[in-house]
Amino acid sequence: MDLRVQGDVPPDPFLSAADLFETEFSLENPVRVRVREDPDERTWAGHYRDHHVLNVSRRAATSAMARELAVHELSHMARYEEGHASHVQSTEEALYLGLAGERVERQKFAHCYQIANHMKDIYADDITLSVAPADKLLGFLESTLAAAVADRPDPPRPGSHPSTAGADPEITAVNAAFALALIERHDIAPPTHRIYDLARAAGSDAPAVDVNAFKRRFLALGPDPTESDYRKALVATTRAYAV
Repeated sequence: MDLRVQGDVPPDPFLSAADLFETEFSLENPVRVRVREDPDERTWAGHYRDHHVLNVSRRAATSAMARELAVHELSHMARYEEGHASHVQSTEEALYLGLAGERVERQKFAHCYQIANHMKDIYADDITLSVAPADKLLGFLESTLAAAVADRPDPPRPGSHPSTAGADPEITAVNAAFALALIERHDIAPPTHRIYDLARAAGSDAPAVDVNAFKRRFLALGPDPTESDYRKALVATTRAYAV
């Protein structure tokens, strides 16, 4: 694999990720790793005519999860190159199709993009977890969910305005459903694991979101859907959240 790191960060995690990824998969196009300064953006993949770009924040590039995050983005690139339905379907097209004629709050609409990303992540992580150990990913999912549950807004006091600070409980509940679906799809943790308690806490904070129902939607994603079937699943999942 032709992978080059552009930026003053240690290249070892990215080269190690490429070596690990290539034990089972390959990419036709070269990969450029581009370091970004925004700490709120961990990693994301960009696809171009003759190359891919692995965008990564400096914080993520120097974290203990750098290699695993890089493998995850390489997996997105592999899905894109194979033309997998999850990675060629326009998210914007599907969301506007599914939500046409509906009044949806701006924040909820933004959350729908996050849900669409989860559906793409399911397929990327089918690759990731076939080449990389699951323990660090499980720990990452647990710590991320724990932080979001702890960061939920405090209930407003009588006579005060609702709080806008903290993690949104409804998308946190969907994120919990995604984490459980990924765990059960790959059998990487028992039902007694602490993340299940965290998911229940997330669900209790967002009574309008059925965590188990969203988990079933993520689990129902077959390995190789047609573009039509994937679009229907994406539309149905986002409507279940937003409408």
